[in-house]
Amino acid sequence: MDNFLDTVILDNSLRSYLMVAGTILLVLILKRYMSRYIAGLLFRVVKKIAKGIDKPSFVNLVVSPLETFLLLVVSIISLDKLNFPKAFDIKVYKVSLHSLIDGVAVIVVIITFIWLLLRIIDFVAMILHQKAEQSHDQQDNQLVVFFKDFFKVMLVIVGFLMVLKFAFSYPITNLITALSIGGAAIALATRESLENLIASFIIFIDKPFMVGDIVKVNSITGTVEKIGLRSTRIRTDQKTYVTMPNKQMVDSVMDNLSLRTQRRAFLQLELTAETSKDTVQQLILRIQHLLQMRKDQVESSSVFLSDIIKNNFIVQVEFFTAPVPVADFNATRQDLYLSIIDLMDEMNIRLAAKENEIVVTREN
Repeated sequence: MDNFLDTVILDNSLRSYLMVAGTILLVLILKRYMSRYIAGLLFRVVKKIAKGIDKPSFVNLVVSPLETFLLLVVSIISLDKLNFPKAFDIKVYKVSLHSLIDGVAVIVVIITFIWLLLRIIDFVAMILHQKAEQSHDQQDNQLVVFFKDFFKVMLVIVGFLMVLKFAFSYPITNLITALSIGGAAIALATRESLENLIASFIIFIDKPFMVGDIVKVNSITGTVEKIGLRSTRIRTDQKTYVTMPNKQMVDSVMDNLSLRTQRRAFLQLELTAETSKDTVQQLILRIQHLLQMRKDQVESSSVFLSDIIKNNFIVQVEFFTAPVPVADFNATRQDLYLSIIDLMDEMNIRLAAKENEIVVTREN
């Protein structure tokens, strides 16, 4: 029996073939259990990054690529213990068949490993997306999607460099240097786009506004409908659709009207100089009384004589309401203004008229 197992076929004994085949068969039988055990170990690491995740869901997601990765690694290591047959020592396009097979094996292992990491990124992103859905901030969803795609692209690039390095023995140092120089040139050519991209990171992290907020940037006032990686889309109060570069959203003075705690109304009454002091004082008291009677609508107010100029007295009326919808605010303001007009008519108070200067010339 020992003599039979020592029989050499293609530069390897039958004993070696059986040991390699037995190892691969054993892994093929136990790969499900081994992959689930390793997936459990990986889960402990992922759990620290995203707490509250479901272990069965994670294991079911990564077990398939993990099984393939384990089987390929063990098979390649086992087959490497065999002597490569001299009969197959031929060249294909100046490359030996042995080197070609090794290169293909390395490529398959790297691809499988990258596939496993991509599945882990998908799972973490899915958990973070579920948590983001529980909040009203829509920027969290966009941030999760962006970083998921970003890390996937970076992982694919790293995988490509690994294939060049380990499968083809290509000196990637020169390639990385060339890519750095090319990247710098592209960065200079696309400076504006990069500035907008960096500004989008600032918006996502700092969160000065979110989708649905009413903002005022420069002369543009409207509702934020979408925040992209390059620009922010705003639906103005004239119902037009404005695309604002993210850099401008960050660099400009931006007023987030949705975060205000009150709405302000301001009225300036210019009374004629013939109005007596007692009448002015009585008007101020009666306007204050009007505002106090609307405590359910007006949270705070002030009425006072703000200035005395040549031809009129300036009475300033200012009041604040809760951050109610603009239609309700306008209705409240209109009602108070009409009441003030009735009050002035009742007290026979007139507003100062604009002076007109008349120049009379005589023709000779």
